[in-house]
Amino acid sequence: MDTDFDELIRIFADTTDENLMRKLFDELLTPHEREAVALRWNLMKQLYQGVPQREIASKLGISLCKITRGSKILKDRSSYCRRLMSDRFDDHLHI
Repeated sequence: MDTDFDELIRIFADTTDENLMRKLFDELLTPHEREAVALRWNLMKQLYQGVPQREIASKLGISLCKITRGSKILKDRSSYCRRLMSDRFDDHLHI
């Protein structure tokens, strides 16, 4: 039996149009929830690019606890977030 979360994951995976995905997020999430997700993505990008945790906390006004969670995710070599960051930011000729 599928959960609502599983169903939602399938809907996200099936939505390939950026405008429709934005509309879906706008309809499902409050402005605060969208900001929270974007903030989490921002801190993950900064961590991956080597910005010190305390600097991220200061610039973004967030706790070191949130940043530590992101750091643990990025240290996991099997992490999908790590793979996404690598695809976006690494010079693949030198990996």
